[in-house]
Amino acid sequence: MRIAYLEDDNAQADMVKHMLAEAGHSCMHCTNGREFMVLMRRETFDLLLLDWEVPDMSGHDVLNELRANGNPVPVLFATQRDDEASIVGALSHGADDYMVKPVRQAELLARITALGRRAGVGEVVPQGIQEVGPWTIDRGRRVITLDGEPVKLTDKDFELASYLFQNVGKLMSRAHLLEKVWGIMSAIESRTVDVHISRIRRSLEIRPERGYRIKTIYQHGYRLESIEGSE
Repeated sequence: MRIAYLEDDNAQADMVKHMLAEAGHSCMHCTNGREFMVLMRRETFDLLLLDWEVPDMSGHDVLNELRANGNPVPVLFATQRDDEASIVGALSHGADDYMVKPVRQAELLARITALGRRAGVGEVVPQGIQEVGPWTIDRGRRVITLDGEPVKLTDKDFELASYLFQNVGKLMSRAHLLEKVWGIMSAIESRTVDVHISRIRRSLEIRPERGYRIKTIYQHGYRLESIEGSE
């Protein structure tokens, strides 16, 4: 999974990032709430891991702002607060799970896996056949058909289109797509994703009259979405 992590204790953060990396997750780390909110406006993630007491904004404030803005990404609190009022308060304000420090690797990874499963997030690309509108995605044969006819795609175009069809309705930043499809972890702006998006829009005829569109979100990324009332 792609995880954003808010923690002002660098020693603690280094330990957790190592745990996540060992389990195959990627992690972007911030030490204060304001920096974290800037990151959230720029990037997309599969899961958020928040500490409670951090500079500028508390983890609680961060959570409130995220949920007020309609961000549905799963949130796991990891904090030293173990009183019932804090736990109930976090869960009632939109947290999905809560664990008490010190962080234990097996517990952390189990909770992350459970949250990802509940949210429909997985690192394993589903095999078999998926049907979305007039498209059929056959991941075993690496073929996408449109109205029953196979569409000629490059390997990367297939992987990008397949990932978008796997995540219909989810906003994906360019960096998120670069990491998931190309295996590139970089904060550098790249036109690579834009070029491939343009190609699959054209090749697969993804347009409103077919019931779907790839919407460009300014300064953020893309979302493959169903056009309401088209079906």
